[in-house]
Amino acid sequence: MARHNELGKRGEAIALETLKKKGYEILETNWRHEKQEVDIIARDKDELVIVEVKTRSTSFFGDPEEAVTPAKAGRLIEAAEAYVEEKDLNMDIRFDVIAIIIDNKITVNHIKDAFFAGDF
Repeated sequence: MARHNELGKRGEAIALETLKKKGYEILETNWRHEKQEVDIIARDKDELVIVEVKTRSTSFFGDPEEAVTPAKAGRLIEAAEAYVEEKDLNMDIRFDVIAIIIDNKITVNHIKDAFFAGDF
């Protein structure tokens, strides 16, 4: 497996543990809709939370969350809508980003409401 894939998998594992410690119920990991993959789908009380995980080994080229472009956000919104329809859910949806830097230490930044469906 390529080094960046290993880093990404490690970041997703850290993100899952972070969410579990905060009391989130994990519903899905790596859920796919057409060509889009949602890293984590969870429930936080009465909200469905769509989580994009971005992991980097350094912040030299910018913070990991900066990699969530408007195009990426738009694809996540489409996937979330498909998930809600497929599962026949009626609940509020929130889009979070968990940005992780793994270098000499692990830094986790959980950004709630990182973007809104109405923004795109």
